[in-house]
Amino acid sequence: MKTSFVAFWRRNLAFANLAIVSNLEYRLNYFVDAILQPMLTTGIEMLLWFAIFAGAATAEIAGFGREYYLSYALWGAFFARICTSWMYEYRMIQEIDSGTINSLLTRPMSFYEYYFSQLMGYKFITTIVSMTIPVLAVMFFDLPTHFERLPLAFALEFYYLILVHSLSFLVATLAFHFNKAHALTGAKNLALWLFTGELFPLDLMPEPFKSIVLALPFSSGVYVPVGYITGRLEVGSVMQAFASVTAGIVVINLLGLWMWRRGVNTYAGTGA
Repeated sequence: MKTSFVAFWRRNLAFANLAIVSNLEYRLNYFVDAILQPMLTTGIEMLLWFAIFAGAATAEIAGFGREYYLSYALWGAFFARICTSWMYEYRMIQEIDSGTINSLLTRPMSFYEYYFSQLMGYKFITTIVSMTIPVLAVMFFDLPTHFERLPLAFALEFYYLILVHSLSFLVATLAFHFNKAHALTGAKNLALWLFTGELFPLDLMPEPFKSIVLALPFSSGVYVPVGYITGRLEVGSVMQAFASVTAGIVVINLLGLWMWRRGVNTYAGTGA
C-alpha cells in the first residue's frame, strides 16, 4: 500500500514537472501567457469599471464604491486565469481524435491523472508569476484587499481546479462519439465566463437568477474567492463554496467515469 502511494506521488510529481519544464522552454509564449495577457485583460476591465461609474454619475453601485469594483476587476482577472483549462482540454480531445491515446492507455497511469497533474503544475508556476500584477496594482492604487484572506481564497481556487479538470475530462470523453468535440470547449468557456463571476460580480444579477447562479459551484472560480479577499463576502460563503464544489466534483466525475468507460469500449471495439 505504501509503495503504491509513493509510486503514485512520484509519478504525478513527474507529470507536474513536465508541464513546468515544457512551458518554461518557450519563454516568449510563457511571458505572453503569464504576464502580458493578464496585464492587458486587467487594464481593459479596470477601464470598463471607470467608464461605468463615470457614466452612472454615482459614488456607489449595490452598496460598493468604485475602489471595490476596481479591486474586484484586478483580482477577478487574476483568478479567472487560474480557473481555466482550455489548453489541456484541447490536448485531451486531440489525443482521442488522433488515436495517440493508445500510448497512454497502455501505461501504468490514468488519462485523468496524467493531464490533471500537468494542469496543476502549470497553474502553480503561472500563479506565482502572474500574482505580481494584482498585488502591485492594488498597492499602487490603494484598493481594498484583505491579504490575510489570500491563503483560504487560494485553497478554494485550487480545489475548484479539480472540478474544472473533471469538467474538461467529461467534455473530452465526447470525442469518442463525436467529431470536432473541441467546439464545445468554446461554448463551455463562454458560459463559465458568466457563471464564475469574471464578467461582473454575481450579486448584481436580478433574482431569481442570482440565487440560482450563486448556488452553482462555478461561482467558486472567481466570485467567491475575489469577493472574500475584497471584503464583499465573509468566511461563511467560502465554506458553502467548498461544499458546493465537492458536490460538483462527485457528480461530474461519476458522469465522466461512465462516459469514459463507454467511450473506451467503443474505441477499442471500432479501432477509432
